[in-house]
Amino acid sequence: MISMARERRLAEIFVEVADSLVEDFDVIDLLQRLSTRCVELLDVSAAGILLADAQGELQIIAASDEHTRLLELFALQHDQGPCVECYRTGTVRTNIDLTRPEPTVGWPHFAARARETGYVSTHAIPLRLRSRVVGALNLFQTTAQRLGDDDIALAQALADVATIAILQQRTLEQSHVENSQMESALTSRVLIEQVKGVLAERWNTSVDDAFAAFRSYARAHHLRLSELATRIISGAFDTAAIPPPAPDRTGDDRG
Repeated sequence: MISMARERRLAEIFVEVADSLVEDFDVIDLLQRLSTRCVELLDVSAAGILLADAQGELQIIAASDEHTRLLELFALQHDQGPCVECYRTGTVRTNIDLTRPEPTVGWPHFAARARETGYVSTHAIPLRLRSRVVGALNLFQTTAQRLGDDDIALAQALADVATIAILQQRTLEQSHVENSQMESALTSRVLIEQVKGVLAERWNTSVDDAFAAFRSYARAHHLRLSELATRIISGAFDTAAIPPPAPDRTGDDRG
């Protein structure tokens, strides 16, 4: 049973999402927030959201942390993994034990890389509206604790919200417009990844911290992530205007 505190937080998150679904909303920022909310609500270690492009190939669009993004990219490169399978079949896959060979027989490279990253179980939830699947939500855990039925239902609800966020401005019959929106989001994500790398190198910080600072500046100045990324890549924006993340001093404390 969901505790009252968690129930209130869940209501706040759905209100947050509803408030974001305005005309010309920033779909990448919204999906990024949803991936981090999955970690917060479901007691999982990491989450990633993948969308299918016009050719039906999955592409990473949001992740709760950089490790997840790299793992998802690895899975896509090998054309294997629970999200790929989930997208193709439209079937939920939950509580997959990555430490045993039987559940992962179809994607050994993915399972091995996941274990190297520290994950011992994973879950794949389709991004689906009726019979149409547009992507998948991937959840990872560093402990063997199983997700119960209530958590799985909540994960599907969050995946449904992500799907609605992608499709809400157009009807399903306008597939060419829908594909155009997805292609635009995926192209924008490539630019954002480039900017994350540039800022991380410039500030000598982690990619996660660089992205957080980039995102914080964009939101504070009411800029779309893709817009700010395009300006940075083109040289039209001086990144010195973005406050760098605070230095991590945890290493200093260890002596």
